[in-house]
Amino acid sequence: MFKLIVLGIIAGAFFSTTFVLNELMSVSGGHWLWSASLRYFFMILFLFFVLLFQGGIQRVIDVCKLYISNYIFWTISGTIGFGFFYALICFSADFSPGWVIAATWQFTVVATLFVLMFFGKKFPKKIWFFSALVFIGVCLVNLSHMDSFDLKALLLGGFPILVASFCYPIGNQLVWEAKNGNHKNVPQIKSKLLNNAFNKVFLLSLGSLPLWFILIAIIQPQAPSDSQVFNSALVALFSGVFATSIFLYARNIAKDSNEIAAVDATQASEVVFALIGGIVFLGSGSLNPTSIVGLTLIMVGLFLFTKYQNTIK
Repeated sequence: MFKLIVLGIIAGAFFSTTFVLNELMSVSGGHWLWSASLRYFFMILFLFFVLLFQGGIQRVIDVCKLYISNYIFWTISGTIGFGFFYALICFSADFSPGWVIAATWQFTVVATLFVLMFFGKKFPKKIWFFSALVFIGVCLVNLSHMDSFDLKALLLGGFPILVASFCYPIGNQLVWEAKNGNHKNVPQIKSKLLNNAFNKVFLLSLGSLPLWFILIAIIQPQAPSDSQVFNSALVALFSGVFATSIFLYARNIAKDSNEIAAVDATQASEVVFALIGGIVFLGSGSLNPTSIVGLTLIMVGLFLFTKYQNTIK
C-alpha cells in the first residue's frame, strides 16, 4: 500500500504541472487556445513513439485503422473527453491561479458519479452528501482568491472547470461503453487494442484534432511564442506521458478495490503541488481561512468518496 501511495503522489506531482505551466503561459501572455491545442499535438507525437516502442510500426498502423473504421465515434468522444475538457481548463487559467483550478478540478470525482448515473449506474443517497461537501469546498476555494466578489471572474474562472469535470468522464465512459457495454446509442468496438491505455489515449487525442483546427480557424490567435511551445511540450510529456504511465502502473499492480481507491485518492495531491508550484515559480499561491476551509471540505469529501465508492452498483 505504501508503494502504491508513493507512486500515486508522484503521478499527482506530474499531473500538477498542467496547472502551474498553464498559469505561467497565461501570465506570459500566451493565448489559451495554443496552450490547449499544442498539448495534444505533442501528445500525438509522443504517443506515436510509445506505440512504436511497444508494438512496432504494425501497432501504429492497427490503431490508426481502428480510428478510421470508427472515426465518427472517436471524433465525438475525443472532442468531448479531451477537446472540451482541456480547452475549458486552459481558458480558466486566464482568470484563476493554478492551485484554484486544481482544487476545482477535484469536482470531477463527483461529476463522474453523475455521468455513471446517466449511463444507468446506481449509487447510495449518502453520495449526495459527499457531493455537497466537495461542491461547497470548490465554491469556497474559488471565492477565497478574490479580493472582492467578482461574478464575472467567478464564472469565467470556476464555471468552465465544473463543465470540464463532466466532459472528461463522459469521454472516458463512452470508450468504456464501446469496449465493454451494450448501450444502444454507443457503437460496439470489440478490439483487443482497447486493452492498452496508451492506444486509447492516442485514439482520443486523434479524435480531438478537428476541434482544435476549427477553433484555431475561428479564433485565429496570435502565433505562440517559443516558450509557450516548449511549456506545452512539457505539459504533454509530464502530464500526458509520465503521470499517466505512473498512475496506470499503480492502478494495474493494485491487488484489490481498496488499493485502487487509495491510488485514486492520491490525485488530490495535485492541489498541494499546484499550490507549492504557484508559490515557488509564480508567487501566486496564497491561503486564507476561507481557502483552508474549502480545501478541507474537498479533501474530506474525496476521502469519503474513496471509502464508499465500492457501494456503487
